[in-house]
Amino acid sequence: MYTRDKTTVEVADIFHRYGHDYRNAHPLPKPRLRAMRAIETCRTADLGGHVDECEHCGEKVISYNSCRNRHCPKCQFLKKERWIEARGKDLLPIPYFHVVFTIPDLLNPLVLRNQEALYGILFRSVSETLAELAKTRKHLGAEIGFISILHTWGQNLMDHPHIHTVVTGGGLSSDGRKWKSCKKGFFLPVKVMSKLFRGKFLAYLKQSRAASELVYPGTISNLEQPAAFNALITGLYKNNWVVYCKPPFDGTKGVLEYLGRYTHRIAISNHRIVSMQDDRVSFRWRDYADSNKTKIMTVDANEFIRRFLLHVLPDRFVKIRHYGILGNRCRKAKLDRCRKLLAAAKEETVEQKKETWQETLLRLCGVDIGRCPACGERAMRTIETIKPARCNGPPRI
Repeated sequence: MYTRDKTTVEVADIFHRYGHDYRNAHPLPKPRLRAMRAIETCRTADLGGHVDECEHCGEKVISYNSCRNRHCPKCQFLKKERWIEARGKDLLPIPYFHVVFTIPDLLNPLVLRNQEALYGILFRSVSETLAELAKTRKHLGAEIGFISILHTWGQNLMDHPHIHTVVTGGGLSSDGRKWKSCKKGFFLPVKVMSKLFRGKFLAYLKQSRAASELVYPGTISNLEQPAAFNALITGLYKNNWVVYCKPPFDGTKGVLEYLGRYTHRIAISNHRIVSMQDDRVSFRWRDYADSNKTKIMTVDANEFIRRFLLHVLPDRFVKIRHYGILGNRCRKAKLDRCRKLLAAAKEETVEQKKETWQETLLRLCGVDIGRCPACGERAMRTIETIKPARCNGPPRI
């Protein structure tokens, strides 16, 4: 029977060893419990699987099912690659910019306890800032397109909500008859974006409070009082809100490479975990404040779990959103119009049979799971389906 060697420490290993006690000590909302449960059972007998046998040499291989949870470090690759291929078909022969919007740390405690409401405000503020400034004749006078991607973490796993955007370097004129390009190497003025973004976010934050959509548990209970909340708002208006616009991507290939790095990323991948010993977890991180040096951080195992769970999103919350000419409702028609104006030849699309995940894995990685690991013949056939096991751990949520 073939088994795979496993030498690295994974998030699942940390949950297996310390998760039960952590759940008993810390009441958790259902999305976090589900995420923990999914990661713990991913590719184990708990989720079932199948047995393949080589028709040439008789070697048997057991493969267990994946959890497919979007927070699982082992379940993002194929989903990410398929998403990127779909987006690659939408790219135009133009420059694209990378713009990052970050909220001040003063907001983090409030955001952490009101994730759905304030992440929604973050998306809305970013999208309106970009769309409105681009439509202004002073800046561009066109409808742009952009993809917004929510990240909630920093390299040290602490909460750090920010949105990455990939923006077209130009857009459609208001009448749809012209393509208007950005100035070479320049998108929109950063200071103007920052001030408008700040104003919009705080205006929507005040509206959300007035509509009683926010809660103030635990250490932020003082914000329930008008004086404390108003003082927070005043301090936020005085802060400089960080908006960073990077140089244009190096062609469409650069855009796709970027999307591959950022779209389906989770708080920490398994390869960054160095060790788990003496109830402590060590992991690699980049210290941007110290010349972007790679360092090792060691924290208590329970603290590692706490930090990881900070970034479990509310159920059904959409973390990748499309706007403007890339918006889901009108994407095809507007991109066709853009290609015509740019005189870009649209690739002929041929109706193709949808790939299985096995075929995608072979095409992208060269990993052929139909090939026997013992004799090398491509003769593996499924001979048995393994039903999900009754779990001895915490109940399914």
